[in-house]
Amino acid sequence: MSEPLRETALTEEHRALGARLVPFAGWRMPVQYKGIKNEHEAVRTRAGLFDVSHMGEILVEGPQAIAEVDRLVTNDVSRLATGKALYTVCCNEQGHILDDLIVYRLQDEKLLVVCNASNRDKIVAHFAKNLSLGTPWNDVSDAWALLALQGPNAIGVMESLGAPQSLLALPSFHVTRATVAGVDLWAARTGYTGEDGFELFCASEDSVTLWRALLEAGKSHGLQPVGLGARDTLRLEARLMLYGNDITEETHPLEAGLGWVVKLDENDFIGRDALRAVKAAGLDRKLVGFEMTGRGIARHGYPIVANGNPVGEVTSGSPGPTVGRNIGLGYVPLALGKAGTTLGIEIRGKVVDAVVVRTPFYKR
Repeated sequence: MSEPLRETALTEEHRALGARLVPFAGWRMPVQYKGIKNEHEAVRTRAGLFDVSHMGEILVEGPQAIAEVDRLVTNDVSRLATGKALYTVCCNEQGHILDDLIVYRLQDEKLLVVCNASNRDKIVAHFAKNLSLGTPWNDVSDAWALLALQGPNAIGVMESLGAPQSLLALPSFHVTRATVAGVDLWAARTGYTGEDGFELFCASEDSVTLWRALLEAGKSHGLQPVGLGARDTLRLEARLMLYGNDITEETHPLEAGLGWVVKLDENDFIGRDALRAVKAAGLDRKLVGFEMTGRGIARHGYPIVANGNPVGEVTSGSPGPTVGRNIGLGYVPLALGKAGTTLGIEIRGKVVDAVVVRTPFYKR
């Protein structure tokens, strides 16, 4: 018997706004309100508000917090100043990706690790197994909510709410403590859309107050609630990874184009030896972006073909509303990874032309 779907504290807010709710990673989540294309355009040109409270959050504290988390991720946490954040991945001993994460240094001895909803149990278990005894840590996912305010008018919305200057002036990939609309929260200048904006962490019981205040303040700024459908098209245009599609436990960060978050010479993280061996041997495939030159939309799992032979699979694909092209990602042999290379995507038994292009597809 399947587990009942979990719901965030904002589910009734979504229903009241006419959202279409669907199962996602064990949760009942809004996929769209007015339509994916409409919501996508709102984020690119004005502002969008997302409920992403299904994400997982782990706090690691104490004098050894930095060193402990450094052993579990590929990027160099030891260089992370207080109030800053970094993107990274967490690997197993084989160098394969367990999840991609953002690590925030909230205080000198306090780290926040944010993981994907689909991987929360796995990452919590991985931390429980590999953090040294005596290291204080806590899975706060159920106690916290996460709202994402994204788009060029995001700052204007926060100004309308009287947000403090420390929040308004926050640089990219920084985090600060603030009070907004009477709600105490952590505000980070991060996101998953390719646009400017904020991710706002607050107590779950305060999320309805914050959600309503943001929507009300955002009316004059063109703010719309946005579902997971537009979140996917936005992140694909920006070439941001989707776990379970573009990266999985069958892929490693070097072939996924994430070598920039792998510090092989900085710290002894889990999977480092395996990734050193991969780097020494050289890659045999890479994740590339492509656009369709024939009529058709590439979807996850469709075969990628070259010279009549299957050479890979589409990991992500959809129309790109902002770029005006049908786009996608997929792994291909290294020799086929150069921009301008012609590929084929097999769509319902017919091979449709595509071409490898430089990514991101969209950059603000």
